[in-house]
Amino acid sequence: MKISVKWLFAAMMGLSAGITAAQADELKVGIECTSFPFNYRDSTGAYAGYDVDVANEIGKRLGDKIEFVCQKWDGMIPAILANKFDLIVASMGITEERQKKLDFSRPYRISVGRFVAPTGAKLALFNPDGSLNPEGFKSIKVGLQRSTTYDDWLKAKMPSANVMRYDTVEALFLDIKAGRVDTIMTNPMKAHDAFLSKPDGAGFGFVGPEVSDDKLFGAGAGVGLRKGNEALLAKVDKAIAAMTEDGTLDTFSKKYFPFPIYPRDWKPASTN
Repeated sequence: MKISVKWLFAAMMGLSAGITAAQADELKVGIECTSFPFNYRDSTGAYAGYDVDVANEIGKRLGDKIEFVCQKWDGMIPAILANKFDLIVASMGITEERQKKLDFSRPYRISVGRFVAPTGAKLALFNPDGSLNPEGFKSIKVGLQRSTTYDDWLKAKMPSANVMRYDTVEALFLDIKAGRVDTIMTNPMKAHDAFLSKPDGAGFGFVGPEVSDDKLFGAGAGVGLRKGNEALLAKVDKAIAAMTEDGTLDTFSKKYFPFPIYPRDWKPASTN
């Protein structure tokens, strides 16, 4: 009888260890699930997009199963801090403000902004030298997604602008199409793939040059993690570095965009 009890105890301990190991091999990843072509659900309900491909490839290289968790953008950071998921792979820009709350991997996507407006619209948002023209923002409505780096940038650069804020990028496209805003500021890759290259985007185009800002937009979009996960961060960094070097990110980029969107010449900031 004692042998049976010992055997049963050992079996239960082994099962418990197996469950723990299985849990340790699963990474929950926060995405919006509505941000085409970065992270969304396709017609079959499957997760798809550039971010999704990157997250799945990271999981493959780490030997971990990826479970996606849908989360609204403005609640993304509070959700990971509340342990609802382990990683954010949602094209989140690496900014100084966000780095106060999270650690980030090296970037896997560039971060720039563009304005979109009806073709032929008489907007003068920029001066000939590429600087913003305050006069050009008078008496117009600018649409953007709330709680984004674009929102922060416009607040800093043009605080008097009449801004309409939306929960999703898709809502931006609907309202500029309906004429409820004069221009929108958003991610150019998103604008091209989800709007300008579609029938709904006919008659619209980019206005002015690409906008970049290392302080507000950051060095690019990276994987976000809770602070204190140095071992996991190192593994994710190694995976992204390898994906950059072996052409995997280039393959993912070409799958969704007619131009490269990954940082090909990125180097870590000096620690000296």
